[in-house]
Amino acid sequence: MGRLLGQKNFAKNLLTKNPQISLSERMMQFKRRFLSGIVLFVLFGSSLVVLVNAEPSWVMWSKTYGGIDDEGLLHDVYLVETSDGGYALFGSTYSFGAGGADFWLVKTDVNGNMEWNHTYGGGFWDRAYSVTQTSDGGLALAGDTESFGNLGVSDFWLVKTDANGNMEWNRTYGEANGDMTSFAPSLVVTSDGGFALAGTIQSFNAENSHFWLVKTDESGNMEWNQIYDGTDSESHPSLVQTSDGGFALAGRKYYYDVGSADFWLVKTDADGNMEWNKTYGGTDGDVALSLVVTSDGGFALAGETGSFGAGGFDFWLVKTDGSGNIEWSRTYGGAKSDRANSIVQTSDGGYTLAGSTSSFGAGEYDFWLVKTNEQGIPEFPSWNILPLLFATALTVIICKKWLTKNKQNLVRN
Repeated sequence: MGRLLGQKNFAKNLLTKNPQISLSERMMQFKRRFLSGIVLFVLFGSSLVVLVNAEPSWVMWSKTYGGIDDEGLLHDVYLVETSDGGYALFGSTYSFGAGGADFWLVKTDVNGNMEWNHTYGGGFWDRAYSVTQTSDGGLALAGDTESFGNLGVSDFWLVKTDANGNMEWNRTYGEANGDMTSFAPSLVVTSDGGFALAGTIQSFNAENSHFWLVKTDESGNMEWNQIYDGTDSESHPSLVQTSDGGFALAGRKYYYDVGSADFWLVKTDADGNMEWNKTYGGTDGDVALSLVVTSDGGFALAGETGSFGAGGFDFWLVKTDGSGNIEWSRTYGGAKSDRANSIVQTSDGGYTLAGSTSSFGAGEYDFWLVKTNEQGIPEFPSWNILPLLFATALTVIICKKWLTKNKQNLVRN
């Protein structure tokens, strides 16, 4: 009871302890303390938001797959959702296979339980880069190989499997004389049922590398190929097919003379002839790593930037129109390095970017997923703000009652 009486008379004692202070000055002191209370409760609510975000209660399940050595270390792991609701994971393995690094394909059910797995490769290095499901329920896998084709020299490698991962056929694509190496292909199934692979090609006698686009029929037989080069070095393109039957490639254009790089976007017709190309970047290193055709017919490119943003490298999202003219760009990141490896456009017209971050998270590098609206503005999940709204509303109610009671006490005194 004594504590309650003390709390009830706290504001009265505070406002009347110095009789030399005028009523207006005492009211001003009281208002300052009132506002300080609101600020403290808002900070408390913000801390609740952080605690809610830090709790990984939204994870439904997680699984690991691997052996005694390394899986996915050599390059990234690639994922597609299959027509049965499960998943197919594709990467490189050191634990299984024939030697060096091999392709490794893992098929799971909807809950991530492994149904089967297969390796594909030879005695040298076979590196995984892209996977897609085909209309017959099988899978197409793309990477580069030193085990087949020009032995000891990297060639594009395309593997077609049935729905159970059994190899149906495979093809290599490269220079027959072994003077050129080709690597890191991106893969799409084309509108005519064939395939297109885009990667990097480089001569052993030249410093510069270039984009290389290979078009095949449904059995993997090459129909045509095109090299896109300039006076600089171009590499690691991402590939999409456009609505007009052509293709768009986005990757890195590196300038050896100044030691910097830009995003490079190339648009071709249905036969691979270049229609136009655009660069985007600043004075440092900017590398495009993923590309999508947007719902308005334009393009969205995602990658990393050293020219803009908050830290060493940041996520960089560039939105263009259908002719490659930039409409807007956004950076996302912190004081350290953050790299966007993949982008999709979501059903609401916004974008989701996935990559790695050393600016946020629990470890040296963590996965980082960023969701934006259609203008690239990061979205704040509505449920995250509930603790803050609750704390603010509670503060207002308590302080209003407190202010009303102490105004009455002040008047009486």
